[in-house]
Amino acid sequence: MTVPHFHTRLSLGQDLHELGLRPGDMVMVHAAMSRVGLLLSGPDVLIDALRDVVGLSGTILAYTDWNGAYDALLDGDGRLPEEWRPHIAPFDPALSRAIRDNGVFPEFLRTTPGARRSGNPGASVAAVGAGADWLTADHPLDYGYGEGSPLAKLVEAGGKVLMVGAPLDTMTLLHHAEHLAQIPGKRLRRYEVPFATPAGTVWRMLEEFDTADPVVAGLESDYFAGIVAEFLAGGHGAQGPVGEAPSVLFNAASICRFAVAWLEQHVRPER
Repeated sequence: MTVPHFHTRLSLGQDLHELGLRPGDMVMVHAAMSRVGLLLSGPDVLIDALRDVVGLSGTILAYTDWNGAYDALLDGDGRLPEEWRPHIAPFDPALSRAIRDNGVFPEFLRTTPGARRSGNPGASVAAVGAGADWLTADHPLDYGYGEGSPLAKLVEAGGKVLMVGAPLDTMTLLHHAEHLAQIPGKRLRRYEVPFATPAGTVWRMLEEFDTADPVVAGLESDYFAGIVAEFLAGGHGAQGPVGEAPSVLFNAASICRFAVAWLEQHVRPER
């Protein structure tokens, strides 16, 4: 009988260390779990391996968004018709599921014992570890990818971004670069969100730069992948396998700086 090859907490930890993850690191993880291979104990084993490597002083975070799924009901001003309001479950950081579009890893991290989750629904992150409380606290409700956001804190703290088999165009940190870049014509989005409060559901209009499409017209829909590929081609970032998944590890501040410069170079005011 052929015994299947499983990746374990220990073997994944070795892969992560060889890639460059270190004790004390704060790391934002994007993971395509199906590409990692057979895991003994499922996706939790990757979380365990990450925690082993970064240690008690480290922090792991993932972009969760939330599974509100009512965008199609919003009118042209971003408001929800009154007749639909009783049917929409409010956002609760402790209970609302991570959006399913980003795979299973964010929801597994969100439900890990001791995890914290930030309070901006669409821009929310989940985090575990030493910096989880700080990262997730006081997340601005407007412009949730900008100043004071978990993404800004990741850069401030000298954190890293790890892509475990994830497509390069899914790097959420680059939405922070879109916010920071001094470029004309940024798309704005305003939409209503229901929040769970002790007094019941409270609806609030939120405003941010559009993250569903490129922040300005004229950019390719997957232009994040081009930015990351250029950054790698310049000799930045570390590449190697985590399990069977081709993976890359970046310094968050460096890739964010590069993306801001790229946007400011490629998006010019019309004359």
